[in-house]
Amino acid sequence: MKGWLRPLYAGAIGAARTASAITPPGGGKLRRAVHARRAAVSSLEAQAAAHRVAGRPLAWFHAPSVGEGLMARPVAQALRAMRPEVQQAYTHFSPSAERLAAAMGAEVTGYLPWDGAAEADALLAALAPAVLAFVKLDVWPCLVERAVRRQVPVVLLSATLSARSGRRGWWARQLLGDAYRALSGVGAIDGRDAERLVALGVRRDVIRVTGDTAFDQAWERSRRADQTGALLGALRDGRPTVVAGSTWPGDEAVLLSAWAPLRRAVPDARLVVAPHEPAPGQLAPLRAWGTRQGLQVRTLAEVEAGEGADADVVLVDRVGVLWALYAAATVAYVGGGFHAAGLHSVIEPAVYGVPVVVGPRHQGSRAAELLLANGGCATVPDAAALTAALRRWLVDADARAAAGTAAAAVVEAERGATPRTLALLTPFIPG
Repeated sequence: MKGWLRPLYAGAIGAARTASAITPPGGGKLRRAVHARRAAVSSLEAQAAAHRVAGRPLAWFHAPSVGEGLMARPVAQALRAMRPEVQQAYTHFSPSAERLAAAMGAEVTGYLPWDGAAEADALLAALAPAVLAFVKLDVWPCLVERAVRRQVPVVLLSATLSARSGRRGWWARQLLGDAYRALSGVGAIDGRDAERLVALGVRRDVIRVTGDTAFDQAWERSRRADQTGALLGALRDGRPTVVAGSTWPGDEAVLLSAWAPLRRAVPDARLVVAPHEPAPGQLAPLRAWGTRQGLQVRTLAEVEAGEGADADVVLVDRVGVLWALYAAATVAYVGGGFHAAGLHSVIEPAVYGVPVVVGPRHQGSRAAELLLANGGCATVPDAAALTAALRRWLVDADARAAAGTAAAAVVEAERGATPRTLALLTPFIPG
């Protein structure tokens, strides 16, 4: 980072350390994320002391949240299969990634500490990584700097930078430009992202187009969906079903407004809603709405227990199952398009050949743009348009089949990023 920014950045990190020290456990995601960093260094050091084997190389993956973790997982799994002697560490930033981190199979997992020199030096000493791999876009300037000082190569996998990203702004370039220039290898998801990353500071000679491993991950997971088990069996009954995944309140306001007129056109339509954060406080308004509409509302747990045969609305009350629930969808609505945080994964329903509907804020999603361009997705600006889009694909079987085939074809065409990404990564691992 630029020299004049260093004291400001150090001050911000110091304030973050103080916040971790005084923040009690529990509460929402932000509070959990802040509190978890109180012991992040000591937790990772203890795991390294217990599991790090001297003489074996280690690949350290950092993926901030679940989406990036799903991009990292196929590469980590392929590396494990190809080079079983290579140990792995996996860090994340968001509390939503805790379950995914636990399932990664890495020797060391946990929250990435705040980006201070002391924290970075402690982890680099404890882990002694052969390579540090960031996923998608996040790079932490202090950690990159300290890694380079120790001659640890730093790479960026499944790298993407949207045309509207704030990281292209002046302030971000002052803070992160040196970190991007220090990268030893970058695998961009396509040529346009590669050019934008070069403009951000990445050296042209270290970047190559490797594709988006999220397509490989979604395809691999779809093969494991149990189509006849308790989770999907009760929903695959021939009833027209809209699965609305990773919804925020902004999405839900539009979706619920669209549902009453849709039910008049398609009286047996069923709605499955998986809020981005399925806490009781997020589910209660949805249940109250369904009750006011005279609809039979059940939770996913009740459906699995055999109590949901009459359900008009199913509320998904846990995380980690949405990817499988899309297999039961006639049409999918993917949340985030009416929310500032960005669109969630449209690949997960597309892999099953399910047509996808999204809100207007989809421009940052390359996968959504591909689906839209190929006819596997529709974008809607408001509730009336959402009603029309859902009705068309629920009622017109030929149109639905054509859109679903187009969606699945996009996924098939984009597969193959994992071996290309592995080819980028493995030269940095000795042995």
